[in-house]
Amino acid sequence: MSATAADLRAYERVYLVRRAEEAIREHYSEDEMKTPVHLSIGQEAVAVGVCEALGPEDRVFGTYRSHALYLARTGDTDGFFGELYGRTTGVARGKAGSMHLAAPDRGLLATSAVVASTIPLAVGAALALQQLRQPGRAVAFFGDGALGEGVFWESLNYACSARLPVVFVCEDNGLAIHARTERYQGYSSIADVAERFHCDVHRSDSSDVLEVRDLVRRALSQRETSGRPVFLHLRCYRFVEHVGPAIDRSWQLGYRVEAEFEGWLARDPVTVARARLLAAGTAEAELAALEAGVDSRVLASLRAAQAAPHPEPRELLEAVFA
Repeated sequence: MSATAADLRAYERVYLVRRAEEAIREHYSEDEMKTPVHLSIGQEAVAVGVCEALGPEDRVFGTYRSHALYLARTGDTDGFFGELYGRTTGVARGKAGSMHLAAPDRGLLATSAVVASTIPLAVGAALALQQLRQPGRAVAFFGDGALGEGVFWESLNYACSARLPVVFVCEDNGLAIHARTERYQGYSSIADVAERFHCDVHRSDSSDVLEVRDLVRRALSQRETSGRPVFLHLRCYRFVEHVGPAIDRSWQLGYRVEAEFEGWLARDPVTVARARLLAAGTAEAELAALEAGVDSRVLASLRAAQAAPHPEPRELLEAVFA
């Protein structure tokens, strides 16, 4: 089957996330980005795959590992790099930094540095959609570390009992910072537990963005029939450290296995998606042109951010509500 325009767009977004975060890795040591960074290198297929299945009316909420979600939902590199550099061109004029990116006009309502804190916000948004009889779904992204927070279980329970239009997206990279899943979870599979609730559960360990997108499309179609919340358990793997730009060699500290890293590295989301498009008949020259366009955008946005002015000190007191 030949690749479609939607397939090419999905690859373009995966490649965009990768190149944007590689640019962060390249320039972070210059100490001009005054914000911690939690990179998604290796996990891109989840955020992009889910977002490619969503519509403009859907409301999305995420975590402090927000780069992939922001870029997948908006494609906006100017506001992205402006924010990381703390400049007036940033999507929040430099106040949000890396961990609180949002674009409400594009359906990304909030991301947060506080673990699990946006899950109940998504449930509240779903409740509003239900009561106002408005179209769309609320989508909550969270890592497996959020499963240790009581608010996750309260949110899942209420959403299921009220049959809310909400999608729970567990980006399970097997680590809560540095703690492996088996060290802090008293159950073998969150998907097995979620199936005990009144929701539609779907699982995947694919690093292929098109497979993830198609799985989510099927899940959303099923929800139209069942009327129940959706729970997506999507396994993935981050290639870099929890926070910062370095490659994660955590097997040296004893909380990961080197063979596991090598196995996921062989399933790199960019490599997998590119190979699939080539196998479907996409010309190498077409992909190269797409990639060159992304590279140019990323570099131009980064340079523009570096040259943009910092906010005036008075702005510290503007648009502050708490």
